[in-house]
Amino acid sequence: MKQLLILMGLMLLLPLNVQAQRVKDVATIQGVRSNQLVGYGLVVGLPGTGEQSPFTEQSFRAMLSNFGIALPSNVKPKIKNVAAVAVHAELPPFIKPGQTIDITVSSIGEAGSLRGGTLLQTFLKGVDGNVYAIAQGSLVVSGFGAEGADGSRIVSNTPTVGRIANGAIVERSVPSGLMTNDYLTLNLNYPDFGTAKNLAETINRRLGADPSKGYVIATPIDAASVRVSAPRDVGQRVGFLATLQDFEFTPEEAPARVVINSRTGTIVIGKEVRLLPAAITHGGLTVTIAENQTVSQPNAFAQGETQTTTQSIVDVNLDDTRMFKFEPGVTLDQLVRAVNEVGAAPGDLMAILEALREAGALQGQLIII
Repeated sequence: MKQLLILMGLMLLLPLNVQAQRVKDVATIQGVRSNQLVGYGLVVGLPGTGEQSPFTEQSFRAMLSNFGIALPSNVKPKIKNVAAVAVHAELPPFIKPGQTIDITVSSIGEAGSLRGGTLLQTFLKGVDGNVYAIAQGSLVVSGFGAEGADGSRIVSNTPTVGRIANGAIVERSVPSGLMTNDYLTLNLNYPDFGTAKNLAETINRRLGADPSKGYVIATPIDAASVRVSAPRDVGQRVGFLATLQDFEFTPEEAPARVVINSRTGTIVIGKEVRLLPAAITHGGLTVTIAENQTVSQPNAFAQGETQTTTQSIVDVNLDDTRMFKFEPGVTLDQLVRAVNEVGAAPGDLMAILEALREAGALQGQLIII
């Protein structure tokens, strides 16, 4: 009930009108994006928390052979301080060779912990198979684990995952097509035809275009994209983008939507959600049955036998159910207030919302995650 009251209070604090927002807050530039990198490597220096697996042994032999050391085939190295790991990172747009990026290191075998380990030189590749960065360094692991001789174990956080700040040096940059065309494209974070139209009109008005005379700078392509003519000169385009991203305009209001997180019981209700005429009742009948075993003992001179009897206690509890009726156009904050008055929990409101959707009385999308 407390959670419902909090959510209802947050809804009442929402502004009645959509506020103006900057272009950079609601749209991204097509072609300006990150790229995922991944690699396979070895972490050494572990205090006995490594692993002894076939692929770890194979990787260890390959590493030694790169240094000119060849182990006999019948020799099995003891490498409890070595772990095979996967290394991944995000390559930001426009980053140049020589700059550094953060990396995440995760164990892919049976290593107990990566705490205290050092990642050896690892090549990070993109989806095209090319090497874009080289990673190496000492890991920072937030989790820890301890195990007793009897098999008991305690683990806090995740000791098999670590990070290295600035742990990879970029060796290759990703070419961008941002400067090769006479135009650029703005992609809305939340597609909406009205928002795309408003964005194009704002850009044309602020840059002095006159669509009535055939002079257009920005053109909406669809609900998600707006094409903008831009100068070809690199220096001018950078300044043009810096100015364009600071333009403020008013997006269209979001569609009527109710989002329910079934795992946490959190319910978020948009202010445009309305209810069709509906009558709602919510409650339950609880029946509790308890059985008590009693012993019947005859007196000393009676010729009877001791008997065991069962005494059943039946308790029926009928919740205080109330029916409330809503007229057309009632908002969901009024529904929340009504549910709070009858003492329902967040789970009860979820059930009511699902029932309203099935009955066709909910004007808006109901999304359950």
